[in-house]
Amino acid sequence: MTTIGVAIAVPEPWGAQLQEYRANLGDDSAKGIPTHITLMPPFDVERERIPAIEQHLLQASATNADFKIHLRGTGSFRPVSPVVFVVVVEGISACEQLALSVRRGPLAADLQFPYHPHVTVAHDLENSLLDRAFAELASFECEFRAENFSLYVHDKEEGWQPTRDFPLTASAEG
Repeated sequence: MTTIGVAIAVPEPWGAQLQEYRANLGDDSAKGIPTHITLMPPFDVERERIPAIEQHLLQASATNADFKIHLRGTGSFRPVSPVVFVVVVEGISACEQLALSVRRGPLAADLQFPYHPHVTVAHDLENSLLDRAFAELASFECEFRAENFSLYVHDKEEGWQPTRDFPLTASAEG
């Protein structure tokens, strides 16, 4: 068995900036988690199924067009979950549609929580550190185009590693 995930990477320079912020805050897991917007949370699969999953993701990418993502400000899932995140303020619907395309067929699964696109910047830390992240990143803002998404495989030593990119190639409407 191996653990996979599917996500949109936050590009540079913002991806490294947010990952470094998370690590400096004391989130030890940050070094092994590239900054991203999750489409499919961690999912255990048999290695032999990865080619079929890649084929499925290729089909999902072909039916979704690239789109603009605008990140601005912070939010939190507390008290339900000890998470502070940067808010997706534009691109929410496109993220939701893409996530639905991804979470079908070989990746069909029930989610623990309703899907809410976001960029985690603090997780499982003391409340004072979660409060600090919420306040310090309140003015964070960036915009980029989601032109692809990636399949990630979890490595026990290296953390989450992107193994294949899937370009968003459908024609945009309108």
